[in-house]
Amino acid sequence: MLEYLFFASLNSLVLGMLFFMLSSGLTLIFSMMGVLNFAHASFYMLGAYFGYQISKFVGFVPALVIAPVLVGGIGALVERYGLRSVHKYGHVAELLFTVGLAFIIEEGVNLIWSRNAVTYPIPAFLDFSLFTLFTTSFSAYRMFMLLISVAMFVGLYLVLTRTRIGLVIQAALTHPQGVSALGHNVPTVFMLVFGGGSALAGLAGVIGGIFLITEPSMAATLGPIVFVVIVVGGMGSLTGALVASLLLAAIQTFAVGIDLSPGDILAWIGLRTMPGGVIGDALRIRLSHTGPILPYLFMVLMLMFRPKGIMGKRES
Repeated sequence: MLEYLFFASLNSLVLGMLFFMLSSGLTLIFSMMGVLNFAHASFYMLGAYFGYQISKFVGFVPALVIAPVLVGGIGALVERYGLRSVHKYGHVAELLFTVGLAFIIEEGVNLIWSRNAVTYPIPAFLDFSLFTLFTTSFSAYRMFMLLISVAMFVGLYLVLTRTRIGLVIQAALTHPQGVSALGHNVPTVFMLVFGGGSALAGLAGVIGGIFLITEPSMAATLGPIVFVVIVVGGMGSLTGALVASLLLAAIQTFAVGIDLSPGDILAWIGLRTMPGGVIGDALRIRLSHTGPILPYLFMVLMLMFRPKGIMGKRES
């Protein structure tokens, strides 16, 4: 039991920080621009494929730097020559633009790398067991993922709170007209934020493509959970995105390892259940089988009882 709790906690922490790397960029973009970018997970996919391709030629460490920069550059171009043009037509036009962009990126990946998953192996210098507790090992690559995620969080926090550009970004989030009146180029700030958010997604793709799988459907697989994170955490709240990422990852990870059903729990406390019927079938469903849908159930409950999310700001 101790072994399960320890490793489930570590794995949920790794997965949660990966969720945060993805959702933090989308949260910044939504906070500043009001754009719910449905192509955000596609930038994550681009980061994974760029990291795979670059690592074949120059190694994993250079790919860890080059791939996010390339993805960030693509994101900045998308904002400058795409979103900025459709912004005047309202949120529906922006939504349709990002949905179309997601399809274009996916088809582009299919044309270049085919529809099959690519072999994106763990780098040799990280392909070993960091430690073993009882009978379970924890890989060095997972610890590397965790360290990169924490470093990204600390770096993002310091940039937003301790640098001039960070202060300008925070001011532009709430008072863009005032920032513009002080002589700052707000559209350029928007472009940098969109590019930076895309770069964070690309960084998540470089390390997450190895941890999960690199294939053309990876954006569609992980994309929905990113929106669950920002809804549960509170739209536009970076701290809420962190809390929600860790919480949802823990729910999903711990549920997979619990091989119990509601019927087992009722039997344990001495209550008998009907053997047949719809209710009986529902009571026999194992919690481990429901792990993937629990974050979405949690989001529905959050929208019912706290629509603003965990850290969302209430309207005055």
